[in-house]
Amino acid sequence: MATLNKKTSRQRRARRTRSKIRELRVHRLSVHRTPQHIYAQVFDIDGTRVLASASTICKELRGSLNKTGNVDAAVAVGKLIADRAKAAGVESVAFDRSGFRYHGRIKALADAARENGLKF
Repeated sequence: MATLNKKTSRQRRARRTRSKIRELRVHRLSVHRTPQHIYAQVFDIDGTRVLASASTICKELRGSLNKTGNVDAAVAVGKLIADRAKAAGVESVAFDRSGFRYHGRIKALADAARENGLKF
């Protein structure tokens, strides 16, 4: 077995979560974060198509944000992904945090998406 480091441990947690979401047969809101940016995508039930996406690098948010690696940026991405998902006809999703701790920017994005009408 390969040595477990921070990245492989996170990927293992993400794989376990995604397999459970696949069993549930629901839309998936996947979040990925880097030190500078945060990304969110809504996948269809079988996981083959992206129905909506938002990130701190999209043109709508890039000009309005001073910094892209903070909680305020995550809240803006959460609002935008909720609006885009509802426009695509998705009302409820399963939250895939990609193995990241539910804390800080991940929590802020999830809370903002919930406040804007996305159910999970």
